[in-house]
Amino acid sequence: MAIPLIYNLRSVKARWTSAIVAVLGIAGTVGVFVAMLSLARGFKTTLVSSGSADNAMIMRAGATSELTGGVSLDAVKIAQDAPGIARGSEGPLITPEIVIVAPIPLISTGTDANVQLRGVSKNVLEIRRNVKIIEGRMFTPGLAEVVVGKNATKSYAGLTVGKIISLGTVKWNIVGVFDAGGTSFDSEVWADAKLLGPAYGRGDNFFQSVTVHLTSPDSLQQLRDALTKDPRLNVDVTREVDYYTKQSGRLTSLITILGGLVAAVMAIGAVFGALNTMYSAVAERGREIGTMRALGFTGIAVVLSFMVEALLISFIGGALGCLAVLPVNGLTTGAMNLQTFSHVAFAFLITPDLLIKGVIFALVMGVVGGLLPAVRAAGIPVASALRSM
Repeated sequence: MAIPLIYNLRSVKARWTSAIVAVLGIAGTVGVFVAMLSLARGFKTTLVSSGSADNAMIMRAGATSELTGGVSLDAVKIAQDAPGIARGSEGPLITPEIVIVAPIPLISTGTDANVQLRGVSKNVLEIRRNVKIIEGRMFTPGLAEVVVGKNATKSYAGLTVGKIISLGTVKWNIVGVFDAGGTSFDSEVWADAKLLGPAYGRGDNFFQSVTVHLTSPDSLQQLRDALTKDPRLNVDVTREVDYYTKQSGRLTSLITILGGLVAAVMAIGAVFGALNTMYSAVAERGREIGTMRALGFTGIAVVLSFMVEALLISFIGGALGCLAVLPVNGLTTGAMNLQTFSHVAFAFLITPDLLIKGVIFALVMGVVGGLLPAVRAAGIPVASALRSM
């Protein structure tokens, strides 16, 4: 025979002061847990969305990131005639790119942070089709002009249209702002690759990577076979979205692990709060427990009744924690990409599955905090409980 649910609701209401302590502890833990997961999710989404299934990246064989890559101009000329690469009105859709990290002061602190500079070809907007100029214009090939990502304009000092910025040995005119759809490119500065390399003492015939637009997503293997089997080349060919997924791995894992450790420490405190609340309830309700047992309720029914109370408290705490953290959804922050050592702006991303995980985490804390007091309540001898009346 089950104990009515209304009994549990009234019990929680009667002991609301101690219940609130447990609720707040669980809510705080769940809030931190969901916030850290949303931070990792936001960073990963920003990086992964930078890649397209329609694009492929060509880099030196064995290179782990663009900064460690190297592709010569001769290799680019060989690659541009390979099968699987789409063609535009002016030839193959291929952009050899130079990637450089340069310090620029942050608006928020005034201290330098690494910005990723990307030297691109004039046809880059045909290849990265999610990138749109939203202010000013695209740079003119052959001129010392740059365009900056929309997040870069908000994060770094002096990156607004009409300003002049010194990068390397050259002073560049900022002529436009681009929107890359919330990807990592929004934190970059783009210039003509033929000018950016020499500005940093590099030649104009050596690049970190080459991005190409495929004739179709299925043509990747055709392109890979043609280039990796060419004895003149020493390159790897990767789908662009796969490259950025791999790039997101290290920091995403680090944030998740650190967030898990913080949440675990807080969870210990929350569990002790739940234990205290439930043990107090057992101590105060000895006569009630004895009466229920005398009326025929089994020990299992008593255990389930106390577990329902613990789960009710933890569910309320979990729901409050999720509600409390919702305002940070979409809030922009920044972190260093551990692969490129450049600063990337991204937003907290709270999704329904993260909220569900938060509530489940709260219920687990409720189970851990309520099980021992529930078992103790069920183990109280009926005669002893009745004698305390």
